[in-house]
Amino acid sequence: MSNQTTITEFLLLGFSEAQDLQILYFILFLVIYGVALMGNLLIIIAVVLDHHLHTPMYFFLMNLSIIDLGSISVTIPKSMINSLINSRSISYAGCVTQVFFLVFLMGADFSLLNIMAYDRYIAICQPLHYERVMNRRSCVRMAASAWISGSLNSALHTGNTFVLAFCGSNMVDQFFCEIPQLLKLTCSDSYLSEIEALAFSACLVLSGFVFIIVSYVQIFKAVLRIPSEQGRHKAVSTCLPHLIVVSLFVCTAIFAYLKPTSSSLSGLDLVVGVLYSMLPPTLNPIIYSMRNKEIKAALRRLFVWRLFTKN
Repeated sequence: MSNQTTITEFLLLGFSEAQDLQILYFILFLVIYGVALMGNLLIIIAVVLDHHLHTPMYFFLMNLSIIDLGSISVTIPKSMINSLINSRSISYAGCVTQVFFLVFLMGADFSLLNIMAYDRYIAICQPLHYERVMNRRSCVRMAASAWISGSLNSALHTGNTFVLAFCGSNMVDQFFCEIPQLLKLTCSDSYLSEIEALAFSACLVLSGFVFIIVSYVQIFKAVLRIPSEQGRHKAVSTCLPHLIVVSLFVCTAIFAYLKPTSSSLSGLDLVVGVLYSMLPPTLNPIIYSMRNKEIKAALRRLFVWRLFTKN
């Protein structure tokens, strides 16, 4: 079925109409993007180059950093360019691309967070089986399943959304193309099929979130039985940041995609959009690098090696 819309572009929500504030938002987004870019790249480089980090946990963390780099690059650069040139437009094809890659990377991100929770559960609650369960082949298959499931999920939602006819306004009440805001612009009852698909996806996300919570309950029970205080601290320091990231990501994303959309512009939609699309990719490298001794030690070794090779 072809899309019968005559819309060739969409107008994204600007944070402000004032040119001075547009420049201010450009600088703010540039700083956030720079922090996310540098932090995630450092984690990727550290895991790739330091053999001490060639373990399942850091393999999954590297995949998470790659996904975070992609997801924040889908939304922020376009918004920065629009702020700089005082524009709000995005082409129809650009909007389709944004939706596809954002949903794809969000789905892969959540699948990977579930895998990381399972990895920590096996490592702490069943350490004798860890090497057998989390072997190299299993880790590669798990990571591949996260990427594949994300792409299939995105193809479903992107197809369901852009097969619809858009009529009337082309103004999207968000600073990037977001499915709930696009559904407000449709003039066909067929949008209900995408609502049903979103509800089904939300059920899967909630079941995955429950799995993560149950895994961490078991982990914390096991941690309390560790005789060494240093062992307890190490287990908690690797698990708590993961739980914080998961909770922030899941709660804001579910709220954004399940809350009833209103015809009027809501500042809450904008805030939630910032929270789930920008904060996790920015906070992930900060949390993992600041609270992880292995990552910090690997980065120190890399910097020392770099200095010696220069001299």
